[in-house]
Amino acid sequence: MINFDQNATTPVDEAVLNELVRATREFDGNSSSGHSLGLKAGKFLEECRARVAKVLNARKPGEIVFTSGGTESDNAAINGMGWGMREKHGRTGIVTSAIEHRAVLAPCEWLGTQGFRVTVLPVDGNGRTRLDAARAAVNKDTALVSVMLANNEIGTIQPIAELARLAHDHGALIHTDAVQAAGKLELDVQKLDVDAMSLSAHKFYGPKGVGVLYLRDRTPYHTYMLGGTHENNRRAGTVAVPQIAALTVALELADKKRREKGDHLRALRDQLVREVLAKVPGAHLNGDLEHSTLNTASIRFDGVYGGFLLKRMDDAGILASAGSACMWERTKPSHVLNALGLTEEQGSGTIRFSLGYTNTAQEVTQVADTLARLVPALRSEPQPV
Repeated sequence: MINFDQNATTPVDEAVLNELVRATREFDGNSSSGHSLGLKAGKFLEECRARVAKVLNARKPGEIVFTSGGTESDNAAINGMGWGMREKHGRTGIVTSAIEHRAVLAPCEWLGTQGFRVTVLPVDGNGRTRLDAARAAVNKDTALVSVMLANNEIGTIQPIAELARLAHDHGALIHTDAVQAAGKLELDVQKLDVDAMSLSAHKFYGPKGVGVLYLRDRTPYHTYMLGGTHENNRRAGTVAVPQIAALTVALELADKKRREKGDHLRALRDQLVREVLAKVPGAHLNGDLEHSTLNTASIRFDGVYGGFLLKRMDDAGILASAGSACMWERTKPSHVLNALGLTEEQGSGTIRFSLGYTNTAQEVTQVADTLARLVPALRSEPQPV
């Protein structure tokens, strides 16, 4: 199989898997226990926290909160910081963007039912958040701005540093969902000037079920999960030390690969776009490559329903995904593609290609050649009305 769906998840790196097994065997105590076995696990946990903090350039290891993944980190940031700012400063404004993952949009919508005022910022035709709209939306009542660092469907990189400056000028906090950015962009919380950042290990060659919430020290925060004093009273529940050990190694390796092999991955992505657009008439790029993560390309095919094309690609041994949540059943285009201004037909004909460090130039050419065969054949068949 040729896996060009690595924004969905990445294969676990062998070194990460080895660390998961090692840590499971060596640190099998509860890190909250006061006996020697627990203290050993607790000491190692804090070593992992310091290593993650170093990659993110956090000022203190205590600013790292370990979670079950990106969805929990997003929910924790939005609910925790939203309620924290409301309790401490009486602010009720939440600002987000139209192309966020549902893990951000859903908690924002829920806060809207709890007396918060939610503003959804539009994006331009390439999927970049419109700063003029942000300037009009952020004011003295804004509690939190939550905008993703990189979009999961089209790869568009958002102007987080500019949004952070705007938020802080008005006394608001800023959170960024960086789940799709790890291993592709530099994750420096000081340069970005964010108050919170979400990560998920399985997006950067780590295991599923473990993630990170960076939470700047002294940030107003209302604890969202009750039942224990774990993670410095910010997240109750027994800490998954072996998974955290694996996440730590995965994050360090992802940052190293980005610096050493990022240009190669970008070249593969650019080759894919070039070859597909040249070999398949009626193929068009959504967004632009200049402001996009180095591995992602969203391409739409005129006169073709993406769900049918994905099935034919899968039969040919090629994995990719649609712009919408469901790959195989007929569905409307995703909110992300709608926000770009695409028609329903254009959105329904969109395929997301997301490459990884294990992919090759030969695979890129094979995918382009296969699409050059499949797309014209599909156009001759009936499409969904």
